[in-house]
Amino acid sequence: MTTANINTDMLTWARERSGISVPDFARRCGVSEERLLEWESGERKLTFNQAMRFAEKAHVPFGYLFLAKPPEEVLPIPDLRTLEGQGVQRPSAELLDLVKLMMQRQEWYREYLQQHFAEANPYVGRASYSDSVESIVEDIRACLDVEPHPTRGKWDDYYRNLVQRIESLGILVMRQGNLGHHSRPLNVDEFRGFAIVDEYAPIIFVNHSDALGARLFTLIHELCHIWIGQSGISDGNTNTHRQEEVLCNAVAAEFLVPAQEFRALWQHDSESWEDNLPPLEAHFHVSTWALARRALTLNFISQQEYDRYIFEQKKRYEQRKGSGGPTYYQTKKAQISRQFSQAVVGEALSGQLLLREAGELLGGIKPGKIETFARELGV
Repeated sequence: MTTANINTDMLTWARERSGISVPDFARRCGVSEERLLEWESGERKLTFNQAMRFAEKAHVPFGYLFLAKPPEEVLPIPDLRTLEGQGVQRPSAELLDLVKLMMQRQEWYREYLQQHFAEANPYVGRASYSDSVESIVEDIRACLDVEPHPTRGKWDDYYRNLVQRIESLGILVMRQGNLGHHSRPLNVDEFRGFAIVDEYAPIIFVNHSDALGARLFTLIHELCHIWIGQSGISDGNTNTHRQEEVLCNAVAAEFLVPAQEFRALWQHDSESWEDNLPPLEAHFHVSTWALARRALTLNFISQQEYDRYIFEQKKRYEQRKGSGGPTYYQTKKAQISRQFSQAVVGEALSGQLLLREAGELLGGIKPGKIETFARELGV
């Protein structure tokens, strides 16, 4: 049986890069922990099939296993996250692969728009750092044609409505909680969202591993990044000192919950500060998560009170996850920008794009199922 003459140091690198523990990785490869460690130490050779399976489970190209040393992997867009005041040094494989996928989609959509003689997007870089929070918020509201806050409906309806309005401005909105399948979840502790600025095809990504109530804030935060023409990956840290993040946090807070109105409605003499949240939620029609964050920015509650509340919200969200859901195609439609999906499907069905390439752009839809997805989209 032919063995693969690979660099065993690359095996350890690939597994550690995947973030998968030794016991779990061994299970995925169909071998014992002892056998896996023998591979990594060089005591036992892998066959080509075993090496190919190893690369597949580590989510790296097979050729990487033959390199003399690991490739230098860096995020292709600015890293605006903070971890105890310092930049996060090593992005996960999931984040790297996700950003790469979004940039592939962006490149394709940019070329698609240019082939159809579209003009550059006028909302990219429309504002600057020197503009006031209030002026940016007023401009975004005017462009989206929305009032300071909804007067009826649930906050998640507001979220979906804002996504549609943002897309109507030619800004693609992508949303998902894992990278194609549940064995590759996106870690919300690593990032909450990002924006990739482009003259023609700006993209917003919202991490749907995050609690439902937090997504609305992330959406507007990343929209502000497009408005000021600044790409970047964000973690939503309330203690950030980065100029871009401070501005985008402030814009998101003011857009969702106007400070003047919030101050007038907040009851400082309540037995518990949390007693304010139900009536405020009914008034502003945004999540209590966003309301708690607004209370923090206005110094109505302490960082400790906010952190404790968000911790409890996360626990409740985790307990509710996994209780059924939409179909595969409904999920795809919700995850991928509708404008982008319609463009890809339209090109594929007209013969301008290979079905295989269309399936890859759409996150792994099988070529033979493109027509099914087109019907879901109403194309």
